[in-house]
Amino acid sequence: AMDGAPPPTSPTGLSAYVAVSQLLGLTLLATTGAWLGCYRGGVAWHSPLQFNAHPLCMVLGMVFLQGDALLVYRVFRHEAKRSTKALHALLHGLALVIALVGIIAVFESHRTKGIPDMYSLHSWCGMAAFVLYLLQWLLGCGFFLFPGASFSLRGQYKPQHIFFGIALFILSITSCLLGITEMLLFKISDSYSHFVPEGILANTLGVLLVAFGLVVGYVLTREEWKRPPLAEEMALSMDFKTLTEGESPGG
Repeated sequence: AMDGAPPPTSPTGLSAYVAVSQLLGLTLLATTGAWLGCYRGGVAWHSPLQFNAHPLCMVLGMVFLQGDALLVYRVFRHEAKRSTKALHALLHGLALVIALVGIIAVFESHRTKGIPDMYSLHSWCGMAAFVLYLLQWLLGCGFFLFPGASFSLRGQYKPQHIFFGIALFILSITSCLLGITEMLLFKISDSYSHFVPEGILANTLGVLLVAFGLVVGYVLTREEWKRPPLAEEMALSMDFKTLTEGESPGG
């Protein structure tokens, strides 16, 4: 940038949508905590309340942090791409660790109470989301964060990485919605149809999950809000292509 030039700004509307997404994300976390605290007894690890760590960890990791990781390239538009990549990978990695804690919690709780595992649609979708999310993270680190993959391989894999990133975010939210419904039918099946406060609060959580997903999805799919490549990044990309493929950038 030239000396004295005004600092780069975000496109019109982007900051507002990102702010709304964060407000929705924090609200859905607070709503999850309120549901578990007010109606399910709270969260504790080595106790009958261990199961409650599962929904809290999954909403925090597989929805909120995953959504924020997807938004990194829209929010940090003018920072070095290497730093943005590292933050993107770090947030996804943190989401995986938190989700793993949630999975351990539900398996240990089921074992303690003698409940069978992996029989419901929620468990199938949830485990598929976690395993594929881990694979997506490992492939993303291998192709984009660590050196080794050629320019052409990165280019070929990038569309798949973007598509599966959004698809797994949708699958994660869907799994959470299935889990909320399953939990309500197990815990308050007799009163759920009478619009009891717990049912209304849990339904509200579901609506917040959908709203968060829609706002994040809208930001990700606005073409004009994509992160523009910086001039130095374009030069580095051309140098990288020449080094890895042994041809000139125009070849």
